[in-house]
Amino acid sequence: MADFGFTPGAVLENGLGRTGVIQTPHGEIRTPAFIAVGTKATVKAVLPEAVAGLGAQAVLANAYHLYLQPGSDIVDAAGGLGTFMNWPGPTFTDSGGFQVMSLGVGFKKVLAMDATGLVDDDVIAPGKTRLAHVDDEGVTFTSHLNGDRHRFTPEVSMRIQHELGADIMFAFDECTTLLNTRGYQESSLERTQAWAVRCLAEHERQTTERVGKPYQALFGVVQGAQYEDLRRQAARDLAALEVDGRSFDGFGIGGALEKENLGTIVGWVAEELPFDKPRHLLGISEPDDFFAAIAAGADTFDCVMPSRVARNGAIYTAQGRYNVNTAANRRSFTPLEEGCDCYTCANYSRAYLHHLFKAKEMLASTLATIHNERFTVRLVDDIRASIEAGRFAEFRETFLGRFYAK
Repeated sequence: MADFGFTPGAVLENGLGRTGVIQTPHGEIRTPAFIAVGTKATVKAVLPEAVAGLGAQAVLANAYHLYLQPGSDIVDAAGGLGTFMNWPGPTFTDSGGFQVMSLGVGFKKVLAMDATGLVDDDVIAPGKTRLAHVDDEGVTFTSHLNGDRHRFTPEVSMRIQHELGADIMFAFDECTTLLNTRGYQESSLERTQAWAVRCLAEHERQTTERVGKPYQALFGVVQGAQYEDLRRQAARDLAALEVDGRSFDGFGIGGALEKENLGTIVGWVAEELPFDKPRHLLGISEPDDFFAAIAAGADTFDCVMPSRVARNGAIYTAQGRYNVNTAANRRSFTPLEEGCDCYTCANYSRAYLHHLFKAKEMLASTLATIHNERFTVRLVDDIRASIEAGRFAEFRETFLGRFYAK
């Protein structure tokens, strides 16, 4: 579409990792890029102006949460997600599939990054009651807020995301875990593929009906867990899919990933997807994961982790992570990180942040989040610059050696 496109730039020697530019109705995103997560139309504890100030190019909000509260119709009436939250740049929304399943089985934000020796098709967190039930038509779930019952189908997810109005949205998929059996992963992929067809059809219908609205790009989501043949087949099937002349504008790489195999799995998928369309890896933010995923061909990323750990006093620096709550920082009048260009480090000390956290002041979360989000955005920006300069391997070795030295 005229309002959306992707232009690849410099490419690593492996032919997978690259830089590029995503064009959206609300501006460009230079890739690789970290997309700040504003789950409920807010990056927690931080003003949108501050999110822009720390260098974020785009934000991602959550269809599941905004559907439950305040309602996607209200966001639509406000003029869409960007207008509603006073964010002028590009926006993403995920389909709600991950939250329906993760919250529905009691795992909150994380399904699994390591499930060695565990296999179970009725995955449920200890002490929790199943709140989500999947069938071939969609998912019936109980709200974690008030116990009301709801039904998500591909068509419902598309309607909600069109009402939210993000520049980039994702097809409704079933998010499995590393605990599920091979047989369940196979049947789930068939279901996700069928849902992808329905998402494309409903996306076309909504786009036609909502004439005059900026075009919203739709990304298909590649599942398949840790299985190479399933990941590759899912990627090929989604890349080839066309409904009423419309195909996916880009692709998400979803599901739980084994950390030690993350780069390998992303590489399988990238090798099967078209080179001229962007690839978004859902839910990562650790430095080693960024380097592995970017080298393997991922373009954009989102994760709640930088802001979540910040609210507990965990601080990212180029020398590793530390907790500002510890006694060692009580009389430390240095910035959170020497040489950091964020607002917090320019104006406040470790001792002040230590005091704010101990006093349980809300400002603690704001200042720590600004720093962690800036650290994460800047790291991916620096990786992009290293690719453009032909120094990716050298930068990776230097940065990771320093970050994980302790």
